[in-house]
Amino acid sequence: MSDLPAVIAALARELPEVHVRAWAQILRGHPAPHPAIRGLLTQARTGAVMGARAARLIAAWSAADPPPPGSALALALETASRMHGETHRRRTDIVVSGPHSDEVPVRLTSSVIIEVIRASRTSLLVVSFAAFGVAEVTRELVRAARRGVQIDLVLEGTVEDGGALRGASTPPFEVLRPLATFWVWADRPRTGGSVPALHAKVVAADEEVALLGSANLTDRALAHNLEVGVVLRDPDVVGRLVRHFHALMHPKNGPLRPTTARH
Repeated sequence: MSDLPAVIAALARELPEVHVRAWAQILRGHPAPHPAIRGLLTQARTGAVMGARAARLIAAWSAADPPPPGSALALALETASRMHGETHRRRTDIVVSGPHSDEVPVRLTSSVIIEVIRASRTSLLVVSFAAFGVAEVTRELVRAARRGVQIDLVLEGTVEDGGALRGASTPPFEVLRPLATFWVWADRPRTGGSVPALHAKVVAADEEVALLGSANLTDRALAHNLEVGVVLRDPDVVGRLVRHFHALMHPKNGPLRPTTARH
């Protein structure tokens, strides 16, 4: 590779931030490329492939027309490294339940839900069509509430309550009634005899990270069904999603209504 921007981008992905900082310090002390700089970069941070990476950078730097000063090269490398780190922190992961393949590293839906709940510090939004069982999830929600996290549970109601859920006998998350706010979709528009369903599945923590997927909060969905989902770590995207539900909870005109007061 002789394309300097491409080499910088590749090194930003390959090198830890501590390596980038060490290399940037050396590059700032050299106004132009020189073969001796390769040895200085290699010695700054040892590693099996550091020499090859240093050689790649020096070659691309020398081939640039005109070669930028070392200070500019250092700034470009640090900037690319920071952008890569930010992108990595906001990465999206795939989550699966049920059978899996070699194409997707398995991150079980149940373990990711627990991870998201444990990550919460101030707020949790939990949305599901069906919800029952899931004792481990319930325990984590209780722990979150007891450490001061505000929890909003948006759940589908039964047919008897005006919802679309059939066959549910035990109210979900009863132990959380004194600790969280439960919401239901009220005054739904109806077309003929059909009832629109609250079919979304979301677990979002602090407007920072969210799990979206096909799995309901049931033992079968989290352990046995073939389900897929994604983990979002982009605060801009997660924030818009959470604020959408908060808008639906508006006390004057929101279609979501609380079914129990939070203590």
